Amino acid sequence: MQSLEAIDKGKSLVIFPEGGIITKKDPVMARFKDGAFRTAIQKQIPVVPVTIPYNWIILPPYEFLVWRGKIKVIFHEPIETTGLTLEDVVALRDKVYNIMNEELKKHL
Repeated sequence: MQSLEAIDKGKSLVIFPEGGIITKKDPVMARFKDGAFRTAIQKQIPVVPVTIPYNWIILPPYEFLVWRGKIKVIFHEPIETTGLTLEDVVALRDKVYNIMNEELKKHL
């Protein structure tokens, strides 16, 4: 897996586990995929959730155009994975989703 190799080389990863926005109006994140969380647990590295509340305005989900505008980026506290196993993937994934989703709701 390329993400595991990148981490072994000392690189940081930015992963968008939701794979996009699933609504035409106010954004609703799609269900997160497991890969980013599996990688974090396998490598025992923290996950830093990042919410970009107005990204759906600048990058509309059904257009291949980028709109000009200001963007806000919120970095949440890191979530440690030390001691977690692959059995904890779903719990970690859901925790990150909930953190980001609650922040997103504050900006709608």
